[in-house]
This record gives sequence, C-alpha cells and structure tokens, in this order.
Amino acid sequence: MSPPKQRTLDFAERQLRNRRISACLIVAFLLFFALTGLAVDYLYLGIFASGGRWFPVATLAALVVAGAVTATGYRFGAELILKAIGAEPLDTEIPEHRELRNVVKEMALASGCPMPRVFVVYDPAPNAFATGRDENNSAICITTGLLTLLSREETQGVVAHEIAHIRNRDIRVMMLVSVLLGGIALLADWAQRSLYAPRHGRRGGHRLILLPALLLIVFAPLVGRLMALAVSRQREYLADAAAVEFTRNPLGLAKALERLRDAAIPFHKATRGTAHLFFVNPLPGGVDDRDGRLADLLSSHPPINHRIRLLYDMAGLAAPAAV
Repeated sequence: MSPPKQRTLDFAERQLRNRRISACLIVAFLLFFALTGLAVDYLYLGIFASGGRWFPVATLAALVVAGAVTATGYRFGAELILKAIGAEPLDTEIPEHRELRNVVKEMALASGCPMPRVFVVYDPAPNAFATGRDENNSAICITTGLLTLLSREETQGVVAHEIAHIRNRDIRVMMLVSVLLGGIALLADWAQRSLYAPRHGRRGGHRLILLPALLLIVFAPLVGRLMALAVSRQREYLADAAAVEFTRNPLGLAKALERLRDAAIPFHKATRGTAHLFFVNPLPGGVDDRDGRLADLLSSHPPINHRIRLLYDMAGLAAPAAV
C-alpha cells in the first residue's frame, strides 16, 4: 500500500466518509439478522407457503434484537468498551496522571478538538486507544505501561494520534465494529449451543434450528470479517500524519513506535473484537508485520517499521538501519 501524503487531511471529508461507513455497518448488521429471521420464517413457519403464516414473526423478532444491540452500542458502546478493557478515571494525585491530562489538553487545543475524557488502564503493556461517538462524546485511554515507558514528547505523539482518530470520527466506526462484532459473536454462540445441545433437550425443536444454526456458524465469521474491513490500515497512516501536524514533531511519534515495537508486550485484556481500537496491535502474532494486498485485507494495523520510516521521512531524516 502506498502511504498517504502528509497533506491528505481534509477532516470534513474524512468525517463524511466515516458517517457513511457507520451507516453501512448498521444496515449490514440489521440485514444479517433480518435474513436469519427470514430463513426461519421461510423454512419452518411457512411464510411464503400456501396456507402458511403471513406474518414474519422470526424476521421481526430478529430485527428487534438487532435494533436493540445497535441502539445500545451506539449510545453506550464507549462505556462498554472502557469497562471491558478495565479503564479507570485519572487519579490527579498521581503526577504521571496529571502530566497525561496536560498532554491531552495541549493536543486537544492544537487540533481544535474538545477535551476528551481521559482514562488509564493499570497494565504493563504499553498501548493506547480512543473511543466514542464523536468529538463531543469521546475518550482516550492510556495504559500505565505506556506512561512508564515513554517520555513526555513520545506520549504527546501517541495522544496526538488518538486525537486525530477523534477528529476524523474514526472512533465511531471502530466502536461500532467492536459492538456489532460482539452481537454477531453472541448470535453465532447461540447457534453453536443450539446445535450441540443434548439430545433430550432439543427433541423436535432440533430440526427447527438446525439449518439456521448451521448458516450462522458458517457465515457469522465471514460477515464479521467483512465488517472489520471497514477498519483499514489507511486510517492509521492518516492519524500518524495528522499527529505530526498537531505536534510538529514526527520524531516524537517515531520514537514512541520504536519503543512499543521493542517492548513487544501483548495486552491480554484486548480481544480480536477490540484489537483494531489500539495504537498498535495489542495481540501477539498476526499479519500486521506483513505487506501486500492479503495483509491489507486481514490486518487493521500497518507494519510498525513502515510507519516509523514514513515519520523519519517527514522529518527529513534517514530511518535507523534496524527499521
């Protein structure tokens, strides 16, 4: 993938694009649930059969469930993610927390973004993420491992990167992907439990759920993967470029990436459904360090070394030989 130029940061255009992606994600999620309900109506309740039911009971029930999941995710998704990660509010009695609050305030002013809420996670893995619906309902979360490992200017680069996600409204797309993937995972889990339930517990109902359950087990991962494709590597390149505009210091962000790369500590509270939220991939392994079209499809984060090289290029310097 060719990297974006430094001045590809039309925030209004990016926000409009992300609003469209968010709408598409919600429609796809509702459609997946509706098709599942329709399969039940058609195969077992005879909605289209002569003399059969005319009211799509299962389809409407599926839409109600999907609508409830979507509404809850949109309204409370950020809080659910912060709670799942184990985020806690800043303790202003701790000097490092006060400094972090000051850094976030500086970067919010530099970007023209309202001050987001700031949280920490007490974990040695150095990482960070932003979440929320928009600039007025956003949060930044930093691990204590990152605060310990990075200098102030390096932390500033990471915070600026997360502020860029807020300005671009990447956070809405990333939040929706996390919450809706969770809804699909729950549906697939129900299907597996129904399919493998003890014989004495399923009796005649086994035939009722057999085909929809099989369809869910087969297609839920595919639908989830397609939804996750909305979170592309390109957003990370753009957020890096925006962070440089806010800080005027590409080396601060480059050195932060170098330190996180060398630390290589996985964040075990993260899951595959939340990994795309983070500054660097919090999970061990994967395809993040690879280039090519397949890696672009399967990974939400670009290779760290590639990001570092681009930042050194922005500074007009040659990247270290190890990069």
